[in-house]
Amino acid sequence: MAKDARDNWESPMQFVMACVSYAVGLGNVWRFPYLCQMHGGGGFLIPYLVMLLLEGVPLFYLELAIGQKMRLGSIGAWTAICPYLGGLGLASVVTSMYLCLYYNIINAWSFWYLFHSFQVVYFTATFPYVVLLIYLIRGMTLHGALNGVKYMFTPKMEELANPTTWINAATQIFFSLGLGFGSLIAFASYNQYHNNFERQAIIVSLINSGTSIFASLVTFAIYGFKATINYENCLERTRTLLLNSFNLAEDSIIISNVFEMIEKLNTTFPEQFAELSNKLEDCNLENELSTAVEGTGLAFIVYSEAIKNMPLSQLWSVLYFFMLLMLGMGSMLGNITAITTPLRDFKFLSSISNEALNGFVCVLCLLLGLGFTTRSGNYWFTMFNDYGATFSLLLIVLIEVITVSYIYGIKRFEKDIEDMLGHRPNWFWKIMWGGISPLLLISLFLFYVINYIQGGTPTYQAWNKDLGKTEQTEYPLFGQAFIGLLLVSSVSCVPLTALYIFCQRRKHAQRHKQQRTVNTVAA
Repeated sequence: MAKDARDNWESPMQFVMACVSYAVGLGNVWRFPYLCQMHGGGGFLIPYLVMLLLEGVPLFYLELAIGQKMRLGSIGAWTAICPYLGGLGLASVVTSMYLCLYYNIINAWSFWYLFHSFQVVYFTATFPYVVLLIYLIRGMTLHGALNGVKYMFTPKMEELANPTTWINAATQIFFSLGLGFGSLIAFASYNQYHNNFERQAIIVSLINSGTSIFASLVTFAIYGFKATINYENCLERTRTLLLNSFNLAEDSIIISNVFEMIEKLNTTFPEQFAELSNKLEDCNLENELSTAVEGTGLAFIVYSEAIKNMPLSQLWSVLYFFMLLMLGMGSMLGNITAITTPLRDFKFLSSISNEALNGFVCVLCLLLGLGFTTRSGNYWFTMFNDYGATFSLLLIVLIEVITVSYIYGIKRFEKDIEDMLGHRPNWFWKIMWGGISPLLLISLFLFYVINYIQGGTPTYQAWNKDLGKTEQTEYPLFGQAFIGLLLVSSVSCVPLTALYIFCQRRKHAQRHKQQRTVNTVAA
């Protein structure tokens, strides 16, 4: 394909803003803080930053380079590198489709006209930062906010010995930067041929990870506020119970001396205090801070509980959910592009207008996504969220880096980059692509498979209406079968496509051989 045969971004800044809008999404606001909290606050930041340096930035660079060089979508780009690996691009499309399906339900509250009121990606990329900054200023002034921030930056070092922490850090990097979905290849394919994607890869990666940490500051400030309120309410209930049980003066027990009075009363009136033992609550600020709430629970429940306790709660609510809308729409634009760009590269679809193809993909995602709006919709949502784009991303990105490093070849890839940028990549990038990144990915992939096998039957959080709380529940047999289908469906595109190409080539070779035999006999 000629270098100027494809549409281009209006400016490098527009491309950077598109990448930021795509990469900075709901995962930065809910998934990163949840993982950070689940793995002991600062204990997760260390593996996360290590994975950013050793995996995230080098592979982000690699995907932009491939897209800009090949000027094709993911299917066409990987087919051009190796005909047997066209399925790698197809796997990316399937994974992006899965993400689009369940992202639809998150964005179901958006308004089409509202989206079209803001025009290509400057508003969707910048508005969330305005809201997060406002929330940070407001959040840090809330009572108990510093308790949450302190928890975030206080590492539990034992988490570093937990393989799951490193797996979650790596998958969060892939998910957050959008690696393996094909979106970055699609975006970069519209760049000018000599665009400096090296600098852009570093800028976007740092902006994205910086946003995750920035959003976590906001989240943990609100966590601290919510946890402190819950903790103090628990102390107040305990204080009231003690005052009523021992007929004490109103001012004899205050919030600050509840634990001291518990010890004193237990020593002075042991028999009477023993009768209260089953009524006393365990008031613990650390436990309140470490109670992890996943995904939608964090975005739509914890934040809502905190917002309703703030002055002018309606204002904060409007700003927050409008920000979620912008984040979701920005990410969806990238994922739809990851689907439509490879499809548009097929000759039989090239005659279809952009509007018709985009409309078809969006309507298809809408219809398939209606399943998430049924009574059991959250059940399916959880399966897609947990298994639709984790295992497949690890394998897709692993095959990508091995393909570029050892099939296409590092030296050949270096020359391509030199042709585009005017200089070759330095030693850091080559060491990452050729050694450290693939070795780390192989280790993480093996850990993931081992953990999945040893973990037993997959479970999910189910609401128990009798107990009034969530509890761990095993997936039924059909749910386990569907999870297996999710895990296999996207990655199976790679071997199946390779097998198809092999059979086609063999068939073509046999036909050519027969034709030569016929020609020889005829001669």
